[in-house]
Amino acid sequence: MRSVVLVLLVVFGLASAPMPAGARDIFVSNTAGDDKFTGSSPQSFGGGNGPVRTIGKAVRVAGAGDRVVLENSGQPYRESVALQGSHNSGTSLGRFTLAGNGATLDGTAPVPPRAWENYREAVFRFRPPRSENQQLFLDDRPAARVIANPFAGSPPKLEPRQWCQLGGYLYFCVEPTKLPEDYRLSYSALDTGVTLLSVNKVAVNDLTIQGFRLDGINAANAAHDVAVSRVVCRGNGRSGIAVGGVSLADLDSTSAGDNGMAQVLALPMSEIHLENCKLLSNTAPALLDRGGKV
Repeated sequence: MRSVVLVLLVVFGLASAPMPAGARDIFVSNTAGDDKFTGSSPQSFGGGNGPVRTIGKAVRVAGAGDRVVLENSGQPYRESVALQGSHNSGTSLGRFTLAGNGATLDGTAPVPPRAWENYREAVFRFRPPRSENQQLFLDDRPAARVIANPFAGSPPKLEPRQWCQLGGYLYFCVEPTKLPEDYRLSYSALDTGVTLLSVNKVAVNDLTIQGFRLDGINAANAAHDVAVSRVVCRGNGRSGIAVGGVSLADLDSTSAGDNGMAQVLALPMSEIHLENCKLLSNTAPALLDRGGKV
């Protein structure tokens, strides 16, 4: 009799246990959002309902299997994003997703006009706060770069609107009658666009990631079953996408170019699958294998 009672208790206990909640959409708008809102709707209807303003806030309130949905407002999202642990992972029902909708995640900051000093004739130079792995952007796009010999005592010849990095300085050549403050120039201020740490079943879709000092996407440690599709990683200081630390990433219909050390960087104990990808070897090798499996 006692065993029957225990069985009944187990059965009724299972029946009354809460079922896993369905995946939610957390909406983000960097023009119309507010981080005091719930993120439960793409538009504000009062009462605290509406999109949040930052991706970071959306990631913090999201749970396992949710989607963080960005509005493509035409203005870049200027922040770093970190997905970490089980609450930013997928479930048996689906992936945790960062859906970009064609938006841009940008790691640059404007060069202060007074920071430029004249080096020689039409060439000016600026020393950023952190000089390693730098990039220079013109009108929110990678400026034309000339690779300098790191052992040279002076920068190479630059044509107007070209730049190079040497000895901790960024050098930029202006057009006749112009000064650096006549251009909308920015440098890499934030380290990494999207960092993935100890996550599983994560998707990053339809996003341009640019201007970060290190990597556009870094699957740094134990990031399993990561799917990156229709993503553009350009003008990042080290690589467009770096995968390492027992991580596995599938890259589909993704492109990378204008990155500093490699377009895709395979670090030790990593595995990367590439399909329909466009990797430009214009500024660095298309693929740099440092001990991973590609």
